[in-house]
Amino acid sequence: MGKIVLFMHQSLDGFAAGTKGEMNWIHVDEEIFDFVEERIGKTDTAIYGRKTFEMMEGYWPTAGDEPDASKHDKVHSAWYKKAHKVVLSNTLNQASFTNTTVIGKDYAAALRKLKQETTGEMLLFGSPSTAHALLAENLIDECWLFVNPVLLGEGIPVFKGIKQRQSLKLLKTHVFSSGVVCLGHEVVR
Repeated sequence: MGKIVLFMHQSLDGFAAGTKGEMNWIHVDEEIFDFVEERIGKTDTAIYGRKTFEMMEGYWPTAGDEPDASKHDKVHSAWYKKAHKVVLSNTLNQASFTNTTVIGKDYAAALRKLKQETTGEMLLFGSPSTAHALLAENLIDECWLFVNPVLLGEGIPVFKGIKQRQSLKLLKTHVFSSGVVCLGHEVVR
């Protein structure tokens, strides 16, 4: 059975984005890119909410083809093009995209079925609203959070609407030279 892994940057005070969705506070560098590339190389399925998917789709399919593309852009673009993308949306047309499955209103049942049919990981990239919905349905199996050394004070929270305590087991920590800390936790069921 597959598992869904939340893969997200957050501020130290628990926000995935600022009040207007801004993410200019997220620190990324070659060290983080290398870590992420190694981590995502273990999967071939990505899950996105509509907004995050549209942002990704507007950049990654051709990012690696640009003459000044970085190593990260080339590697991630190649991964993105071959990865199966699952998008939670009631408005997108699946036929408009390659290697993409669009799931609408009955997303919980569809994702439970997909987990049954999958043997590896499915990474949920960013997409805080989608993360909130999947957490409410008890569909997330692990959380890999990149905690950035910044306080936002307010914004879009990583976790929202949690109705009951949920225990987590620490799987891995990694401290980057920038001060970003990756915390990998498994949901205890």
